[in-house]
Amino acid sequence: MPEDVFRWVIAAGVLLACLATVWQAIILSAIYRAGREAQKAGKQAQNRLGPLVDRFDAVLTNTSRMLEENRPRIAEITAETLVVAKTVRQQVEHIGQLVDDTSVRAKARIAQIDETVGRAVEQVDHAGEAVKSAVMKPVKEVGGIVAGVKAALNTYAQGGNRNSPEHATQDEEMFI
Repeated sequence: MPEDVFRWVIAAGVLLACLATVWQAIILSAIYRAGREAQKAGKQAQNRLGPLVDRFDAVLTNTSRMLEENRPRIAEITAETLVVAKTVRQQVEHIGQLVDDTSVRAKARIAQIDETVGRAVEQVDHAGEAVKSAVMKPVKEVGGIVAGVKAALNTYAQGGNRNSPEHATQDEEMFI
């Protein structure tokens, strides 16, 4: 395989690796945005429920005043209000935990994608080296065979006579 073709093959491989990296970056960005949106939604829900909890506290204060006035009838309503307030607080805490869990999962996924991209780049590098080795070894062997045949033909054309030191070429002088 000519060296130009080899270079085109390697260039195509590198281009594919670059495209894969860009695609993974786009996916990573989408995952990151989704995590951010989920976090914002959780925070908004928490912010919306926070004033509600404060309102329940105000209602509880008014309820205790009313309780003194109408104790028998309101005792039942107060108990139910306390249950609702506790449930709201638990739900707000649960939403906060969900937001934190989503953030942790997004970070783990980002780390996993980063590791995958690193491995892909290493594999492309390894594949390039393997292709280069596979192509260059036969080319060198053919070059060696051609040089041997050429030397044999030159020797045969000269009639098998070795050159005297006076007619030696520069390469031959290095070995004389």
